[in-house]
Amino acid sequence: MNSEKANFSEDIRISVVIPAHNEEKYIGKCLESIIEASKLLKDQVEIIVVLNRCTDRTEEIAKTYHCITLKNNDKNLSKIRNAGIEIARGEIIVTIDADTQMNAHVLSKAVDNLMTGKYIGGGVTGKFERMSLGIFVSTLLLIGPLLFKYGAISVGIFWCYKKDYKSISGFNENMLMAEDADFAKRLKVWGKKNGKKYGTIQNGMITSSRKFDKHGDWILLKRPKIILAYLKGTDHKYADEAYYENHDR
Repeated sequence: MNSEKANFSEDIRISVVIPAHNEEKYIGKCLESIIEASKLLKDQVEIIVVLNRCTDRTEEIAKTYHCITLKNNDKNLSKIRNAGIEIARGEIIVTIDADTQMNAHVLSKAVDNLMTGKYIGGGVTGKFERMSLGIFVSTLLLIGPLLFKYGAISVGIFWCYKKDYKSISGFNENMLMAEDADFAKRLKVWGKKNGKKYGTIQNGMITSSRKFDKHGDWILLKRPKIILAYLKGTDHKYADEAYYENHDR
């Protein structure tokens, strides 16, 4: 594992961490969206791209945007995110996937929410870049069981103080799937212990529909075992298929 740091202002307030496994098709748009959202926070935002076994132009593209890059070989999204957050200099951590674009208000809204002292952190709501009946049904089939197991939480893009991320020991490295829902639940519980709410930034992102593009919009209806794998969270076969072997995340 090694990292390469660009020249940034020392007045870093927010660190945006992006796990990236062969993301040359998507990461440019992701980085553009972060830069747009950073305009109200001039020179206070650093972007960390965790290069996970990349063999394409992901690293080259990240460097054209003057990102901090970190190489990581784990087939484990929790370990990948944790590695990026470990080197983050910001007091506020924001995580986003490389195939997702944040809307322009997300970073400033996250800062505003945290500065009130009422929020422990939170997630965002968003939409897929395209929608169909199949995607809608597949999403419901997954969200329902996850809601039952983890409660009402928003995921997608996370935002919290680094000190609170550390207090809950970051992302659970024993989980290969649904690690985001697990993190959200533990952050929410930690917030409740400290008299703070888990927040949600509405309409905060647009994410790709690439898994549906590749496997079909009705994938979760046709392969319900994937839902069970998400709920279990430790299935290597399905995690590799979803995230690591097919360049899907």
